Amino acid sequence: MKQKLVIIGAGMASGRMLEHLLNADPGTYDITLFNAEPRGNYNRLMLSPVLSGEKTYAEIVTHDEDWYAENGITCRFGEKALAIDPAQKVVRGEKGDVAYDKLVIATGSNPFMIPLPGHDLTGVIPYRDLEDTEAMMALGDRPGTKAVVIGGGLLGLEAAAGMAARGVDVTVVHIMGHLMERQLDEAAGYLLRKSLVEKGIKVLCQANSKEIIDDGTGHVKALRLEDGTELPCDLLVMAVGIRPNMALAEATGLSCNRGVVVDDHMVTSDPDILALGECVEHDGALFGLVAPLYDQAKVLAQTLLGQDARFVNKEVSTKLKVTGCDLFSAGDFATGEGREDIVFRDPARGVYKRLVLEGDRLIGAVMYGDTADGAWFYSQIKDGSDISEMRDTLIFGPAYQGGASADPLSAVAALPDDAEICGCNGVCKGDIVSAIHDGATDLGALRACTKASASCGTCTGLVEQVLAVTLGDDYAAPTAQPICGCCDLTHEDVRRLIKSQELKSQAAVWQELGWKTPNGCHVCRPAVNFYLLADWPVEYQDDPQSRFVNERKHANIQKDGTFSVVPRMWGGMTTPDELRAIADAAEKYNVPTVHVTGGQRIDLLGVKGEDLPHIWADLNKAGMVSGHAYAKGLRTVKTCVGKNHCRFGTQDSTGLGIKLEKRLWGSWSPHKVKLAVSGCPRNCAEATCKDIGVVCVDSGYQIGVAGAAGMDVKETERLADVATEEEALDLATAFMQLYRENAKYLDRPYKWVAKVGLDWVKARVVDDLEERQRLIDAFELSQTIYRKDPWAKEVEEKSASYAPLADLTLEAAE
Repeated sequence: MKQKLVIIGAGMASGRMLEHLLNADPGTYDITLFNAEPRGNYNRLMLSPVLSGEKTYAEIVTHDEDWYAENGITCRFGEKALAIDPAQKVVRGEKGDVAYDKLVIATGSNPFMIPLPGHDLTGVIPYRDLEDTEAMMALGDRPGTKAVVIGGGLLGLEAAAGMAARGVDVTVVHIMGHLMERQLDEAAGYLLRKSLVEKGIKVLCQANSKEIIDDGTGHVKALRLEDGTELPCDLLVMAVGIRPNMALAEATGLSCNRGVVVDDHMVTSDPDILALGECVEHDGALFGLVAPLYDQAKVLAQTLLGQDARFVNKEVSTKLKVTGCDLFSAGDFATGEGREDIVFRDPARGVYKRLVLEGDRLIGAVMYGDTADGAWFYSQIKDGSDISEMRDTLIFGPAYQGGASADPLSAVAALPDDAEICGCNGVCKGDIVSAIHDGATDLGALRACTKASASCGTCTGLVEQVLAVTLGDDYAAPTAQPICGCCDLTHEDVRRLIKSQELKSQAAVWQELGWKTPNGCHVCRPAVNFYLLADWPVEYQDDPQSRFVNERKHANIQKDGTFSVVPRMWGGMTTPDELRAIADAAEKYNVPTVHVTGGQRIDLLGVKGEDLPHIWADLNKAGMVSGHAYAKGLRTVKTCVGKNHCRFGTQDSTGLGIKLEKRLWGSWSPHKVKLAVSGCPRNCAEATCKDIGVVCVDSGYQIGVAGAAGMDVKETERLADVATEEEALDLATAFMQLYRENAKYLDRPYKWVAKVGLDWVKARVVDDLEERQRLIDAFELSQTIYRKDPWAKEVEEKSASYAPLADLTLEAAE
């Protein structure tokens, strides 16, 4: 008979413990999992990419509903565990009691909120979970908003960078003299601050917060500092640390100090109650980094299976990526008597390295910008190695010991087995080497069995080097990856062969290109569908079933199952009649949220699926069409008011924006495409970070392409300067078609241009007038098919399919 295992908390630590437990012996326990959040395990380390727009929540989910169902886990998500009765061995939940034989407490930590006057106002939040992230994302959708972040540590800076990437005016307030003082010395902190300021983030160090000001309605208005300075804000984020969440354990009578006290086996003072994660205290230490939490997870799983395993708290180095900046620190880097510094600076590359020596031992290291040798330096610190023979070349890393450049893999070969390779998932070199010996001989296989490089991806190169060192001559350097497991061809191969062999249907692609599956899969079908419609717009008919759900429904599905409806507003312009139509539709269909987006449009959020064709029809009657806010295609053309209203405007930026949007709308592309037109170099429409951006000047128009404003922030590259509006329209159209014809599916323009080179693009779009015209003609041919409102088509042809299958609220006749 199975024993009953109850787990309180569905975070990363307990999730990893469940993986170990189920992999080792899936039949031992009948498992019930409580979680106060209304969801299961997701990678909290990846909330920052979600905030900046680089990832979606779905992409950071570690365990989805299917995984819990497949493993027979009873999920009580969105339900708090109120109490534990150790005498009766029962957990009392909000919706009923659950008996246990073994109980695991994994309640994590609570964010510390500074008890300033006003800390309980609406709009004052921590940065801890998905709800906090969504609050910050929502702020970015409102133009002209301001945020203040208290705390210049890792979380605070990630929050600031994510909101800034969404257009929010952000100020960071930090009480210490430099940012991330626990991980960085003053010089590295200076470089980090400089990088943030260059990204438009204001940073105030040695700033002491005094009170949070109420706007008179119970909402935050500003933060007042000790010196009287007031920082206006629509949202205030506190990111000043965490405290173990041990209230439930304390109320149960378990031994608690700063956290829930556990022994080496992760067992609490009650032999049938175990604990792990940020809520525990082991040998006087608390935990916040993921690597020791994953070590605890493995030990706890073994303890539950009756195996003798002991948790050993290892000293860890800190390797971080903050807003695109690589940082590393390890050991003790404080100044002191008898200590020497070796410092390397490269201002041109933004690189800073500092080593702290005591006698003939390396005791500390700080790096900014180039952290590739961090693991090797950490091993020297941990092992207490004698560095006297390599003191002169030590700062240059392991590849230069002996005075000359050595095999670049020597640094990886020299790493000990317990050197951490993947910080996101707590994977050390020994884990990877063992997996390689067990048959995982490529990057994909290693990711599947160890999770190394499966999260943020920054350690991918290091993982590949471990592969190369371990396999030696048997290692095959990674080549271009196939589109998916259905075939052996890359995206580029498929695109080329569709053109050269004139393949004009999915069936032809599957047959002629040797697909291993009957009809492709969820990875390749959307890509092949796009490649076919881009190359053969007349001959090929778009297959809705090969599109993502948002594109099939012509609306973005929300987390509660409702939908978002965004009508198009040409160039960000609207009329009183359109606004009345939107307001009438919102009232008629009980739309709970009406939101002004950062792309100068209005978003109706919370529309029921069965109401979609009706609200579309009403908006169509007012002359409005789909804004394609769900599409891999043209989203918005943002504009400023230009010379018609602004005294600084040089051209009619609004008029050009409207013409661009009316020419490009409806077109499908490898990824979403956003444009902007600014009426002067003051750039109010933010044209210099868009996929295509036009800046109006006295002499005409500056055309830029391949910008980015998400996790990667990148200024556009100058495509050309032209004198007339028509030339600007033609260059934008030709660039769009060249991107459509050549880019890999799901590559944004900036990634595609980085692969082919701007010179290659210019040669075809700017210099070769015949090719430019061919591209424009090809785009216009495609637009004869796709420059049509999908909402109107759905209303006319498929309205009935949106109705519920049955109304279960109706009573049956007697």
